[in-house]
Amino acid sequence: MVQSRFIDLSHTVADGVVTYPGLPAPVICDFLSREASRQHYRPGTEFHIGRIDMVANTGTYVDAPFHRYADGRDLSELPLESLADLETLVVRADVGRGKAIDASAFHGLDVTGKAVLVHTGWSAHWNTERYLTGHPYLTGDAAIHLRDAGAALVGIDSLNIDGTGTGDRPVHTELLAHDIPIAEHLTNLAALPDNGTRFFAAPVKVKAFGTFPVRAFAIR
Repeated sequence: MVQSRFIDLSHTVADGVVTYPGLPAPVICDFLSREASRQHYRPGTEFHIGRIDMVANTGTYVDAPFHRYADGRDLSELPLESLADLETLVVRADVGRGKAIDASAFHGLDVTGKAVLVHTGWSAHWNTERYLTGHPYLTGDAAIHLRDAGAALVGIDSLNIDGTGTGDRPVHTELLAHDIPIAEHLTNLAALPDNGTRFFAAPVKVKAFGTFPVRAFAIR
């Protein structure tokens, strides 16, 4: 069997699946069912029009600066080169040493112009109660290091790139202030080599929105 060049890094958005505690799960239903559509077309012709009711932070998604800052770039203003065809660096975090991943995890690594994807393995708990608490996250000094080192995008395969034990969000604050998009709830990062792939995570081009789901993937 020929191995695919494409590696899917996204969770499936499904009716009722909670992405983040306190936020509603998506409701997916028919707007126009196939059966109801038949009255509009010739016999044998039918279509389905679906409807989804969801908050922006659903499934695997990208945060734009507008998510954190009222005057930051929204999704419609993000340049495609900040979201697509990015050289990828996968950083394997040793969460056995603790949930907080500090700047030392990135020392000696060339992150300039790259999508830096932090592989913690937490995505294995997706759609379980465990996924929603006690997740691995980056520290503020890690965000400052990645900012200063020129990372193009930073992603993680856990609930949030920040710790959620307090109201502080230093990673969102630092990265989004410098137009560095954030990808959260990634998955399947174990399938990627540390280097040598290209990363894509482009959301819908929505005005006055700071977050939206993506079909994140990499190409070998």
